[in-house]
Amino acid sequence: QEQLVESGGGGVQAGGSLRLSCVVSGFTFTYYAMGWFRQAPGKGREFVATITRNGRSTVYADSVKGRFTISRDNDKKTVYLQMNSLKTEDTALYYCAADRTILTAPPTISQEEYDFWGRGTQVTVSS
Repeated sequence: QEQLVESGGGGVQAGGSLRLSCVVSGFTFTYYAMGWFRQAPGKGREFVATITRNGRSTVYADSVKGRFTISRDNDKKTVYLQMNSLKTEDTALYYCAADRTILTAPPTISQEEYDFWGRGTQVTVSS
């Protein structure tokens, strides 16, 4: 059974940093592009970042560009989201997701393309 388990969330003051991790099991990690999404209270889920199967290409939402970094370790079947210079507006439930795609496919930011989802990890940024 496919599983994605996020961790690393918590409370932090504005300007601080957190590193989220997402460990996957039950499917072949290297066949999937990986993405991070988030949902703030009262808002819809939105794209944050994505990384291709081989880790060579990444895309970020404008709101996090220059502050967040997505990476993956295919040996550990883990995708990471390093979040620096956190702002109160980054407060949300953060989800990782897996997109089955061909090796040469470009990154996708569309939630509908993603096949499997984790349950999320909460990030709360206080002022």
